[in-house]
Amino acid sequence: MALCHSLCPALPEEPVPLFIPGEYCLKHAAQPWEIAGHFRLRRDVFCLEQGIFHGDDRDDADRLALPIVALTCVLGEPDQVIGTVRIHQTAPGHWHGSRLAVQRGFRRLGGLGAGLIEMAVGTARAYGAERFIAHVQPQNVALFRRLHWADLAEIDLHGRPHHLMQADLAFYPPYRLPQTRWVTPQPGRQAA
Repeated sequence: MALCHSLCPALPEEPVPLFIPGEYCLKHAAQPWEIAGHFRLRRDVFCLEQGIFHGDDRDDADRLALPIVALTCVLGEPDQVIGTVRIHQTAPGHWHGSRLAVQRGFRRLGGLGAGLIEMAVGTARAYGAERFIAHVQPQNVALFRRLHWADLAEIDLHGRPHHLMQADLAFYPPYRLPQTRWVTPQPGRQAA
């Protein structure tokens, strides 16, 4: 891990966006700039900030995964990717969510992380999910518990502690496909 930190530039402690939009949209990443932003944010969070991966965090799941993004909106138009998660089916009816990330300067806006989780599970439900699991970092376990997830086990993943968690699907209605969801975050609540 020291190698990544020595090669990567240091990130500021908590960058504050110069402009904080009043609305955000959550959607399935479809446009090339949305998909590029999805991968860029993952690299920023999981490689540069957390040092979990070196250089890139892509893996075989990306060939099958559906990326979901949170976008800032300016005058009703999508502007930049500030949050992301990916979902994929591992067996018929069994879905997995991973790589949940919110850009550092937007984490204090409550609702973005929860919105991404809700859209991820709701999307999987629309595809017939019977089970939805995720490997969750310890700092996010409380958020997932508030969103009706059960903590199944503590595990080590990528050399870091994680919790294997499962969504209670009864709390997640299926989302029509495709669907865009609008959120107005609440300042002061943790996003993810």
